[in-house]
Amino acid sequence: MSRIHEALKKAELERAASQPATRSEPSPPDLLSVADPAAVIAGASVLAGVVPGPTPESMFARSRRTNWNPDPRTMLFFGGDEHAPGMEEFRTLRSRLYQIRAKQPLSKILVTSPLPREGKSFTSANLAQVMVRQHGKRALIIDADLRNPQQHVLLGAEPGPGLSDYLESKDDEFSIIQRGPMENLFLIPAGHKNQNPAELVGNGRLKVLLDRLEPMFDWIIFDTPPAALVSDAGLLATYCDGVLMVVRSNTTPADAARKARKEFADRNVIGVVLNGISPELSPYSQYYYPAYQAETSAKN
Repeated sequence: MSRIHEALKKAELERAASQPATRSEPSPPDLLSVADPAAVIAGASVLAGVVPGPTPESMFARSRRTNWNPDPRTMLFFGGDEHAPGMEEFRTLRSRLYQIRAKQPLSKILVTSPLPREGKSFTSANLAQVMVRQHGKRALIIDADLRNPQQHVLLGAEPGPGLSDYLESKDDEFSIIQRGPMENLFLIPAGHKNQNPAELVGNGRLKVLLDRLEPMFDWIIFDTPPAALVSDAGLLATYCDGVLMVVRSNTTPADAARKARKEFADRNVIGVVLNGISPELSPYSQYYYPAYQAETSAKN
């Protein structure tokens, strides 16, 4: 039996030696050039079933540069005056937000108001502008007021394609992002009008968009519809880290403000902006700030 076993083993070895050597197939990542690490990462993501999101470089390169024509009377940081009324208040607001950010996650801010014409769009746009005045900081304004969009009007930008087009899967994130003359300031306008904006906001596509874009921006500012009138702002708040309420001095009814606050009973309301204060109601700004401005100018 031992002779038979040895003969069979010898014959098997001779057959193996007579056949040409075969090369095993390389694993899929080895097919990619090791000189291109980004390709290796993207290839590995696809193999794992994960669709890679855009890199900051690709997003900024593919975003549309458009000719904005902002009104410097309302878009404060586009003008040449560094001490225009209202600018210091926005700098103070920026400081307050950074103080909050030091204690909790805060990068996506929803800006709303109880009723229309209280300054939410004005506040959203100027807040984003003051954020990018800090070196290297990027801010994105998303006009999520699909009922009465104003951001493209204030900034003098193109009205679309925009958020609604993305939510309807008509355009990708590259097509809807605009960049204008101010460095590191980007805009997603509202896009075309939709008959059912609340349903559109809640279809799940917004979360996909934010998951892709949030790592690329230091701040994302949402301009949303009035909270006391429609449910959109309450839905949008689920995607944001904090809510900033804008009320107008001597205009916003107290009951409307209370109703709007109830819309965010379980959300993180980080503050209230009192807009439209007259000089008579703000003696500190009336007397101190002009004197400080004059003193600063003299020193410079």
